[in-house]
Amino acid sequence: MANPTPQIPQLVPIATEPGSRFERIPVTLFANSREASRRVALEFANLIRAKQMLGQTAVLGLATGSTPIGVYQELVRMHREEGLSFRNVVTFNLDEYFPISATAAQSYRRFMTEHLFAHIDIPDAQIHIPDGTVPPEGVAAFCTAYEQAIVQAGGIDIQILGIGRTGHIGFNEPGSLKKSLTRLIKLDDLTRRDAAKDFQGVENVPTRAITMGVKSILNARRVFLLAFGEHKAAIIRTAVEGDVTSAVTASFLQEHDNACFILDIAAAQDLTRVKTPWLAGSLQDNNLSWDAAMTRRAVTWLALKIGRPILKLTDRDYNENGLHELLNEHGPAYDLNLQVFRSTQGTITGWPGGKAGTGVFPKRVLIFTPHPDDGFISMGGTLRRLAQQGHEVHFAIQTNGCGAVGDDIALRYVEFQRDYAALQGENTHPTHEAWSILASELIEKTPATADSPSLRALKGLVRRGEARAAARIAGIPIERLHFLEMPFYLAGGTSKRPVESADIAIIHDLLTTIQPHQIYAAGDLGDPHGTHRLALEALERTRQLTATQPWASDCAWWLYRSPWQEWAVHEIDMAVPLSPDELATKIRGICQHQSQRTQTPLATAGENPREVWQQAETANHATSAIYDKLGLAEYEAIEAFKRWLP
Repeated sequence: MANPTPQIPQLVPIATEPGSRFERIPVTLFANSREASRRVALEFANLIRAKQMLGQTAVLGLATGSTPIGVYQELVRMHREEGLSFRNVVTFNLDEYFPISATAAQSYRRFMTEHLFAHIDIPDAQIHIPDGTVPPEGVAAFCTAYEQAIVQAGGIDIQILGIGRTGHIGFNEPGSLKKSLTRLIKLDDLTRRDAAKDFQGVENVPTRAITMGVKSILNARRVFLLAFGEHKAAIIRTAVEGDVTSAVTASFLQEHDNACFILDIAAAQDLTRVKTPWLAGSLQDNNLSWDAAMTRRAVTWLALKIGRPILKLTDRDYNENGLHELLNEHGPAYDLNLQVFRSTQGTITGWPGGKAGTGVFPKRVLIFTPHPDDGFISMGGTLRRLAQQGHEVHFAIQTNGCGAVGDDIALRYVEFQRDYAALQGENTHPTHEAWSILASELIEKTPATADSPSLRALKGLVRRGEARAAARIAGIPIERLHFLEMPFYLAGGTSKRPVESADIAIIHDLLTTIQPHQIYAAGDLGDPHGTHRLALEALERTRQLTATQPWASDCAWWLYRSPWQEWAVHEIDMAVPLSPDELATKIRGICQHQSQRTQTPLATAGENPREVWQQAETANHATSAIYDKLGLAEYEAIEAFKRWLP
């Protein structure tokens, strides 16, 4: 008789009770993705060590994408610092694009090698990843053999998953059946658009993939679905609180005996217990209170829900929509309405840097942008207004953004330089030869080939020129553009490297030199290992180092967000109205960034991709419309900011 599976310590749910009547699967919340990743990695380590003690094999189901990178980093750390061995581990990866070379920049085999397998002592023979190079006629047999290999290994002990915006797990797109096994599948258009940035355009994303099926996943003894970032919030709510349906394959996990969703607060923000906690029970019973922030959140939610301005809400409106506790404690409605109306109205200002005669004027303002275009897309109107109102505006571009420049755009610049050299009679000059070599590299290059250092440098220069053009429109002197070239961005592999001391030193020197009165930074944190999150992490760590400097105590920090993840109205601390002309000028600034893939992949299912400037215009119009619906002044557009407190 086989030895029984050892008892592995279970995750301790955090504050799940408030949402118990809405959530149909266990959900564990963490303050951030780093804590969540460490916890899941510990579960892996506990299993591996327990199995080692019994002389057994630990079978792990692994996933790719940015979500599990933190788990793999922690496992590598445990291997190096704690001696965690993977000699008794067998792994099965969920999926792989088809067809794709194992050495392609977007290959999941390459991803796993770079992030995990190259850094631990697992034998190669114990690694299983779907093969993107199998001949089409051999795919069916390969998939059958993959399922058999899982069974022969004893079944998967722990399976980790991410979730796509279609609700897919693995590549089990909408419509996948619960009984499905490993197979070749056609990718959803939204899934392909989400992958477009990795392939330099949606036209280069494979249309198919090999994936473990829904049943393959549900056969695992334990399943952890990890989701981090605001962009996952909507689909998480559907999968956790909605019905079980093949339209959202992650919802099938509700029927698993030992599955759990592992979320950071951002990914959980649309769950009932987080978004509208008053509907999940008494706030006091759940360690919450009706403070000013919660009150503003509830009252603005109520006004938008029933379509009535704040000042027209009645006691009956509060009682009929789950806010009787707020009404009883802080009512009547008239008092609540007036309080929230005034606080929301107080966020509106046409002077984001302050007026002359009201404190320091002019101010030194430092705007950080993760990529060259982010700041213009998110706060181009405010940026221009600060400059026009006489403030000393500095624009700090944290990375060169070379990864977003398509090869076709780069080739256009290279051919121009080559032809210009020829026009000057420099056909035999080394400069002309260098451009010719780079042109040949680009012509022969495929989207699956990583950029050479020379090509990355060229693409960075393309974006630098575009940033200068946009800065002129915004009225920022070129000498106040700061191209920081932060090292974390230039990893050269399938992802960025962690923020290190060299990144901190660059920002520290800039802050110490400028000593700003205001700082603006990008605050949308969808990807736990994406440029925005790492750029903000570097700022946060530097802020701690400079906290005792004399200028720091009087410096106000503000966060902006991209158009596809704007602040909710109750989160806004400063709303800067834009006139029609100001909005048009902002759009002109955005359009200077011509090397970008002009269509954002972040459209919803069934929606056509839209130009980035259209997304920005729509978001600014939408924020203004919300203020109008709440009964406040009507503006053409509004850019929104949240104060960033230490």
